[in-house]
Amino acid sequence: MFAKFFRDPASWIAWRAFIAAAFGLDMSEEELAIYRKCTGRTDPPAQQMRELVLVIGRRGGKSRILALIAVWLACFHDYRPYLDAGELGVVQVLAADKTQAKVILRYVRAFFKRVPMLARMIARDTQFGLELSNSIAIEIVPASFKQVRGRTVVAALCDEIAFWSDEGANPDKDVIDAIRPGMATIPNAMLLLASSPYARKGVLYSMHKQYHGKNDKRVLCWQAPTQVMNPSIDPDFIAQAFTDDPASASAEYGAQFRSDISSFVTREAVEAVTSDERERPYLSEFKYYAFADPAGGSGQDSYTLAIGHVEKGVCILDAIREAKPPFSPKAITEQFATLLKSYHITKVIGDRYAGEWPREQFLEHRITYEPSAKPKSQIYGEFLPLMMSKKCELLDHARLSTQLVGLERRTGRSGKDSIDHAPNAHDDVANAAAGVLTSMGVRKYRYDASLAWVGGPSDDLKQEQSLGAQRLVNIMTMRGIG
Repeated sequence: MFAKFFRDPASWIAWRAFIAAAFGLDMSEEELAIYRKCTGRTDPPAQQMRELVLVIGRRGGKSRILALIAVWLACFHDYRPYLDAGELGVVQVLAADKTQAKVILRYVRAFFKRVPMLARMIARDTQFGLELSNSIAIEIVPASFKQVRGRTVVAALCDEIAFWSDEGANPDKDVIDAIRPGMATIPNAMLLLASSPYARKGVLYSMHKQYHGKNDKRVLCWQAPTQVMNPSIDPDFIAQAFTDDPASASAEYGAQFRSDISSFVTREAVEAVTSDERERPYLSEFKYYAFADPAGGSGQDSYTLAIGHVEKGVCILDAIREAKPPFSPKAITEQFATLLKSYHITKVIGDRYAGEWPREQFLEHRITYEPSAKPKSQIYGEFLPLMMSKKCELLDHARLSTQLVGLERRTGRSGKDSIDHAPNAHDDVANAAAGVLTSMGVRKYRYDASLAWVGGPSDDLKQEQSLGAQRLVNIMTMRGIG
């Protein structure tokens, strides 16, 4: 039935082995060898898996196979005994955004419309999916823990989950946790998490770590490079990618999680310095500081501003403003200038890459704009010890918390670290907040190392801890304490 969609059957043998493993089917000796190589398991499954973790190199064919499994589950099982009258069971297709999810949906539509038996099952075709005559719908769903709730889920296909943005407080774990209860009443429901790998964090990495090489009855983890899953790909192209950037190619095409990227800080560390305040008013006894991260208004970046002060040796964040595109830079600068004046601020430090236009715009409101002498990575590097020593206090601001937790530390070929947002994410609010809190001159003392970033302390943290310990020794010596 589906052979016409898979030209050159020999090039799809690894995927045939995967499907056999996923549904507990018999395998040939060649398929069994591939199964053992890609899963690290010994015995083939004797029953259908409930959850599948696919760590596959790019251009390996995973989107087409996800679509095939979606069509099979939607069309060749009778779910009506498990559905109430008028209820639709759904196959949910999730990706970083709806445009990416439509890649799988296009394959799904092709399977239906080019197989006459399946075409007759289409009751309704919309831009977001298909409704079938057997009370099943295949739908694109945003990767949001709110959007996926309340449905009876036949299957959930999570494409490129390693690259889902956590903007809007939707970490991948929260989304998956919201999906699973919807599958509980469907005996053969399947959850498929598929992606080329990225950093050693998130649901894909944690499930790979837990299940790869384990003979689990419910969960199967399959890891394979592009050339194993798609032998027809040009080997010279892959070789050139490894020559140009070995670390990136190892993840993109070798299906290995990157060791040069780690989380910058944990959510627990951010929550430990977050207050219940959403904004603090101006108080005349304090001097206030500001940091802006300007943007042009027509791209994807927000224009942000943060204001803070120092109180009893602690850097306090007082206000955050964010203008999301599209917007008029002139109008937003005017709004920000009004806020700055309400805090008696006449100088604002800003992102060094914004150019001259912020200086000119703020000058119209008699406010000096001074480009920061520090690059973003240095600002974040100085912000970390403030947070770990609890020498700062943040506002209860969801996007600030989300963006701080989403920051990544990358180690370049030279060995130098950089700190920035993840792909498809943003850090405009975090940059402004960290910028103002590190511009007020508060010294860093001692870390709460239990709240350090995932993967253990970096060399910078170890150095700060060592310096902090040395300061303590010096103080104790001066005071005659043994």
